[in-house]
Amino acid sequence: MVGRLGELFVLLALACAAAGTVTGFASGATGSHALLRHTQRLSRGFSVAMIAAVTTMWYALLTHDFSVAYVAKVGSLSSPTYITIVSLWSSLEGSILLWGLVLAGFIGVFTEWSRDRHPETTPWSLGTMMLVSAFFAFLIVGPANPFTPAPNPVPLDGPGPNPLLQNHMLMIVHPPMLYLGYVGMTVPFGMAIGALCAGQLGPAWTQALRKALLVPWGFLTVGIILGGWWAYDVLGWGGYWAWDPVENASFLPWLTATSALHAAMLPSRRDTMKGWTVVLVLVTFLLTLLGTFMTRSGVFNSVHSFTQSPIGPVFLGFLAITLVACVVLLAARIDSLAGVGAPTEPVSREAGFMVNNLLLVGLTFTILLGTTFPLIMEAVKDVRLSVGEPYFNQVAIPVGVSLLFLMGVGPALPWGVSSREKVIQALGMPFAVAAITLAVSWLLGVRSIWPLLTFGTAALATVVTLRELVNPVRTRMREQGEPLGKAFVQAFVRNRRRYGGYVVHLGTILIIVSIAVSHAWRVDKEFKLKTGESATFGEYTFQFESIGHVVESHRKRNEAIVNVTGPGGPFTLRPAMNEYSTAMNAIGSPDVKSLPTRDVYVSLLSVAPDDSGVGIHIYITPMVYWIWLGGGVMVLGTILALWPPRKAAAGPQPVPQAAA
Repeated sequence: MVGRLGELFVLLALACAAAGTVTGFASGATGSHALLRHTQRLSRGFSVAMIAAVTTMWYALLTHDFSVAYVAKVGSLSSPTYITIVSLWSSLEGSILLWGLVLAGFIGVFTEWSRDRHPETTPWSLGTMMLVSAFFAFLIVGPANPFTPAPNPVPLDGPGPNPLLQNHMLMIVHPPMLYLGYVGMTVPFGMAIGALCAGQLGPAWTQALRKALLVPWGFLTVGIILGGWWAYDVLGWGGYWAWDPVENASFLPWLTATSALHAAMLPSRRDTMKGWTVVLVLVTFLLTLLGTFMTRSGVFNSVHSFTQSPIGPVFLGFLAITLVACVVLLAARIDSLAGVGAPTEPVSREAGFMVNNLLLVGLTFTILLGTTFPLIMEAVKDVRLSVGEPYFNQVAIPVGVSLLFLMGVGPALPWGVSSREKVIQALGMPFAVAAITLAVSWLLGVRSIWPLLTFGTAALATVVTLRELVNPVRTRMREQGEPLGKAFVQAFVRNRRRYGGYVVHLGTILIIVSIAVSHAWRVDKEFKLKTGESATFGEYTFQFESIGHVVESHRKRNEAIVNVTGPGGPFTLRPAMNEYSTAMNAIGSPDVKSLPTRDVYVSLLSVAPDDSGVGIHIYITPMVYWIWLGGGVMVLGTILALWPPRKAAAGPQPVPQAAA
């Protein structure tokens, strides 16, 4: 009964989305306001029906209704309630249902926001979003249907979700954050299609497009950071990024979305790059579809991906149709978005934006090629190849350093034409700080070229970023005589987007530097210890005390108690091997002590049959803590950039400074 009810809700959502597609495009073509109102009602109907469908599935999971096939597949009477809730996205069918829920939320918000705005572009945009919604509703009610009845006899219990997904609390928030990023790209995609169909990308629509892109970009940033944290705390290999195909699947649209966010600043500033901005938004959405295909089809071997599934060919077909439609529409309509801005000077902020875009797009293409090349070779020549970390690092490291350099040079350059004297004045002090940083790093023993360049360019970017944050405050103090506190508050209130962007830059700098340091100076070693024995590694001594056994409702946890003495200690680490009834082998769960300067990380490799000894792998890695902190700084900057502006008070107001 519950399964049938869920199917009815999805069928209703499919009907609303299909009808909304027709009325939306018809409204755009005819300019009919009445058809637009119908489209808005249908979009609300889709959102309500999809939310009801997901609520029905959660009810089935929480009541352990094993007559529903998906509950029989991932549910378990022994699973804690929080595991039962997150099991919605632990397998293919539920993950597509979650996609529908997130899509319903984004479309509902867009429908309400656009209700009385932009009548030329909104119908096309809403029709496009309804078309995407119809496809995913079709998937849910068709090849990825989670509501099908379980085969008779109905099981009395289930296996629970994938053990690897039960091993850490981050799985509660990591997948939803990625989904909010992936699915949220549907809104800027629809808005870009609307701009093409209407033949206009005015300042108001450009600003709205940028905000619509910034929201999912922020969620995708959080998802990627949490994914690295999850890999670091769960997989036990001492790292946080391995260029896994599914890791790359989330990174690719992040790169093009980042490029689009920067490109979108130029149409309002210089009336240029309108078409290029739209292209980047379309490519970002296509990459989210590709990433979903890579994760859900099972064609890539990854700890993150699902097994072989029936949606692969269907999804690939939708991706191909969407790609062709975008190319045709761009060929027919992109000329209508041509700007009238003046040619870009080679030494200007506009040029910095363009080079930034070229680097990000080049990195995207290179990573995409390395990720898909093994699959292409296997399909064409039946040859199994692998493209490993060295390939990606050879490309990503130089581009990362180049982007750091642009973060320093670009914001320091003026818009438009600039004199040589102004350029020297703007860049003289930052380059001097960069040179001093290089010299100090060399004196401290840093000899590798890439860490040296990273430190130098990071110093350059940090000085320029801090100066750009301080300049509005100094200007108000000097010109209006305001005290420091008031000047800072007023500068922030009037330049939220500017401040948010530069805070994101600071977080990015922190992450890149931390990655460079942690990769260059990580050390590790394996030890076998008997009860009471100790080993010294670096500045730390590790003593194996005993094995503890903890029985939980859904697993048995065998943990080694390791006492550690050294800087930041003493402390105790408890790396474990977790046994699940549905897993043939125990799953490791490392333990880590995060200190401001380094992480002390212990992974349990083996346990003697009589618990008299263990094999452990110790990693000592500097500055990992700062990667997660840098991610938090980026999120803070995103929130600041999105924070709604203060409503203007009555009476004449001073004109706010333009955001950089």
